[in-house]
Amino acid sequence: MFTNLGRFALFAGLLLVGQNSSAADKIRVLLVDGQNNHNWRATSPIIKKSLESTGKFTVDVTSNLSGKEADKPGSITPTVPFPVSLENYDVLVSNYNGASWPKSFNDDLEGRLRDGKIGLVIVHAANNAFGGWKEWNQMIGMGWRDKAFGARVKVDDSGKAEIIEKGKGDSTGHRYTGEFTVVVRDGEHPVTKGMPKEWAHPRDELYDNLRGPAENLNILATSYSPGTKTHEPMIFTISYGKGRVFHTPLGHDLGAMNCAGFQTTVERGTEWAATGKVTQDLPKDFPGEKVSIRK
Repeated sequence: MFTNLGRFALFAGLLLVGQNSSAADKIRVLLVDGQNNHNWRATSPIIKKSLESTGKFTVDVTSNLSGKEADKPGSITPTVPFPVSLENYDVLVSNYNGASWPKSFNDDLEGRLRDGKIGLVIVHAANNAFGGWKEWNQMIGMGWRDKAFGARVKVDDSGKAEIIEKGKGDSTGHRYTGEFTVVVRDGEHPVTKGMPKEWAHPRDELYDNLRGPAENLNILATSYSPGTKTHEPMIFTISYGKGRVFHTPLGHDLGAMNCAGFQTTVERGTEWAATGKVTQDLPKDFPGEKVSIRK
């Protein structure tokens, strides 16, 4: 027979098991920031809050601060020191563009991604980083690079993609900044399934002429750039060995990241990169003809 104290202890134990079980079922995210030519202190909290709001993820933050940055902590207190072993994570989300990571961390990411033990998500200027890291360029497919660095992909109105070899055309830029439309090109992919064919996105830098190996790509959505007079890849995935990479050059600042379309895309892309599937329904505030902003 249980005493009152015994019953309380049993109840507390069962409650703890339930809580641990719930946490164990969530996708474990490592968000990396600490350096960027964009305002990572403002945007990292949006990424973290957006992911956690789905109930699908737990998010640890690690900040690679250096020099004067080390004296100005971010708006999120890092939950783990940098660098950290990736063995406890299902997916790495990069909001980072700065000094090279330690080789041990790079090797850890390369090996785990290649073996399908971790996923990778690239947001906006994270594709500016690490031009000299060969495997990183394979992982991200294309990034902010000089035209001599690699190939680029452009897409016509019908959705037909054309590869432009390195050295031809322009280097990466954003020859248009403003509101634009995202056009879904692969509506059967788990990330974009159910999305309207076209949806409105608020003022953002529309990256163009992304350059790189441009191998093992699946372009999920594009946007027409008035600057280049062609459609540019805005949402795409890359296969790296057995690993999955989700890449979006959307999300320059707070205004762009507060777009319900951007947040949904990253939420779904992160789940897909980690698991290969998406279990999230399209939210009611997902944009259509009009921009949808989350306050």
